[in-house]
Amino acid sequence: MKAAVFHLCFVATVAWAGAARLGAALSVEERAIVDWLAPRREEMTALLEQAVKIDSPSENIAGVRAMGARFATELEALGLTARWVDLPVESGRAGHLFAERKGARGKRVLMIGHLDTVLPGGKFVRNGDTARGSGVNDIKGGDVVLIYALKALQANGALADTQIIVAMTGDEESIGSPLELSRRSLLEVGKRSDVALAFEGGIPGEATVARRGSSSWQLEITAVTGHSSGVFSAALGSGAIYEAARILEGFHVELRKLPGLTANAGLMAGGAEASEDGFALNARGKTNIIPAKAIVKGDLRAVSPEQVKEAEAVMRGVVAQNRPRAQPVVTFEHRYPPMAADARHLGVLALYDAASRDLGLGAVVANDPAKRGAGDCAFVAPYCAVLDGLGPYGSGAHAERETVELNSLVAQATRTAVLLYRLTR
Repeated sequence: MKAAVFHLCFVATVAWAGAARLGAALSVEERAIVDWLAPRREEMTALLEQAVKIDSPSENIAGVRAMGARFATELEALGLTARWVDLPVESGRAGHLFAERKGARGKRVLMIGHLDTVLPGGKFVRNGDTARGSGVNDIKGGDVVLIYALKALQANGALADTQIIVAMTGDEESIGSPLELSRRSLLEVGKRSDVALAFEGGIPGEATVARRGSSSWQLEITAVTGHSSGVFSAALGSGAIYEAARILEGFHVELRKLPGLTANAGLMAGGAEASEDGFALNARGKTNIIPAKAIVKGDLRAVSPEQVKEAEAVMRGVVAQNRPRAQPVVTFEHRYPPMAADARHLGVLALYDAASRDLGLGAVVANDPAKRGAGDCAFVAPYCAVLDGLGPYGSGAHAERETVELNSLVAQATRTAVLLYRLTR
């Protein structure tokens, strides 16, 4: 397996050799870029603090808009033309920030971040070389890396005549509906780009060329109800909750046979009555009533489109083996597509690895897709080469303990800036 990946990476690298210098010492221009970034940690930290103090969970329309306005100011100062793309009110989401400069030099590069966070926040707490706050790593720290990589090139005259598009979505953490509308603008810029660089949190020595998708599933079971003294009988059956338990155990056994796939059962309710209320499931009943309804909601994360189809087939097969007097139905909603590694993505990784080695920062290899959640870069992967995981290092994303390593801001911005310079020559 490793040999196959190495061969694919080598072939991809050769294919991209005309686009950038490979494995060479830093040029004079690159050294100037590095020197400009070296003392910028406190500047970057200050911008990150400002960003984290803007409370912008996906559902906070005003906060996401304010976050977009703050970063639009930074990007416009670099000569990019910024625009805001609204989403419909009924989507419950604010919209997206896009910024662009047009040119004809080198590869056309799309840089992807996002404005929203999972948790509400607004607080930034620094402790020496680390900081804590909602979005400090995912992804406001990544947005700062993106901006400062561009700043470094601008400061050294290296942005002239380049084609750069920055896309910062406002609903990456909780995507707006309908999906076709919420990602229409991102798909459009992906189709006219050669390379997409994405700035989800980084992992030391690794970058992302493949990541799992994100789908949701819902299981609804209706069953014959009656007095509990008749449970297990041919007339009344076993009820909705026992049927839900059977199906979930089947999912647990069968889906674990698919490498890299996870299927989480996140919410469950059952009883004489069961209903949905937004993110909540409610149930009512008594212990002496056979449950008439059960609802289970979960997510599904697959490593490829083929695996999504296989998992669906497995789950439908388990559901179809229903017990007497129970009627289970499973439905699926596919949100983020999987992104499989291919030669294009590995080619950009090879360039990034070469840049990192030339900088004395060590090798960078492809990480395990199981380490990554879903991401916006997967939407554009059919149209251009993709490299993700270029943001700073940290821990605890999507949790109150989320942290960022402040020293990694400069290191990741430097890697990105040199890669960007080489791609656009």
